[in-house]
Amino acid sequence: MILVKSTRIESIDILRGVVMVIMALDHVRDYFNYGSFFIDPTHMDTTTPFLFFTRFITHYCAPVFVFLAGTSSFLYGSKKNKAQLSKFLFTRGLWLIFLEIVLNNIIWAFDPTYSLLIFQVIWAIGLSMVVLSGLIYLPIKALLGIGIILVAGHNLLDGIVMQGSSFKSIIWYILHQQQFLSVGPDRMIAFVYPIIPWIGLIVLGYCFGTFYKSGFEASVRRKWLLRIGLGSIILFFIIRGFNVYGDLVPWTTQKNTTYTILSFFNAAKYPPSLVYILMTIGPSLLFLYAIESVKNRFTNFFLVFGRVPLFYYFLHVLVIHVLAIIVMVIFGGDWRDMILTATDFMTAKLATYGYSLWVVYIVWIGVVLLLYPISKFYMNYKANNRDKWWLSYL
Repeated sequence: MILVKSTRIESIDILRGVVMVIMALDHVRDYFNYGSFFIDPTHMDTTTPFLFFTRFITHYCAPVFVFLAGTSSFLYGSKKNKAQLSKFLFTRGLWLIFLEIVLNNIIWAFDPTYSLLIFQVIWAIGLSMVVLSGLIYLPIKALLGIGIILVAGHNLLDGIVMQGSSFKSIIWYILHQQQFLSVGPDRMIAFVYPIIPWIGLIVLGYCFGTFYKSGFEASVRRKWLLRIGLGSIILFFIIRGFNVYGDLVPWTTQKNTTYTILSFFNAAKYPPSLVYILMTIGPSLLFLYAIESVKNRFTNFFLVFGRVPLFYYFLHVLVIHVLAIIVMVIFGGDWRDMILTATDFMTAKLATYGYSLWVVYIVWIGVVLLLYPISKFYMNYKANNRDKWWLSYL
């Protein structure tokens, strides 16, 4: 396999590519697994170890995606001055927010009335970039402190719970409380990704970029990757073990040892708790430590997806949604059931829809293989057209 030469850091793109591929598994599960629209795959009363693992492995996607967005911002800024970087982050952030509201919602739901508006990870990255565009003027040590405070301290706010649709409540939903808000008899807004910890994570990712700046000693970087990665994992077990802080929902003893272990690892994602971030970022840094000097067919495969993340994100959701319609028609269903509206969720219309997890995994593999040549084509197009400024926004 011949890839176009790039000045990008391959290990970072490989990690991003791995989580992008895994992300497709979660989104295939959303559209294909039985009861997925209404059943929490990590709920101890209804999950199975196989279902829990299917959801758990995809927990790595969003935090790594956000963290590396910060790292990429630093590396992009290493070739620009602060004003240029700030402008780029601000405009790209606004662009991502626009894409979330206008494009992402339509491809997730296929509902032209936008009766259900969901603010997901693209929104969180966009808003975090807007904030980061102002923070980059601070010294790196100050940014590191801000990132640690936001990530480690935001769970102190868990006890603040708002209700209703007042301006104050909506601001709080955006900042720290996941909320599904009915705004009419057939309209709903879902604040899925409260942004305080995501801002902290993108800031930490920006600081992390200093390990990859030009001239930084690779052996020193790998030592820090090992130390921070292992330290994060150890800290996860310590904080989670004490079970008094660091997550919205403490773990509990379950009906058997297996489910107690599942409860222990069932960290909150909305918003991402301290232990959730430690649990996901720690192993990801160890992956970067291990993969830095590795180059083979497998790493080249993931590299493709890692270099076109935004393109791949929107394309894979669109493909998965279309496939769900096709499969529904094949099995005699009504394709219009896959036009997802707020009313569908309020009435649990698709509560009995879905297929087994084995179907989910087969469709997932098919989607990834289908999108590989398309993503590779676009990756090469971007690499051969670096003079086109608009490609940096796609």
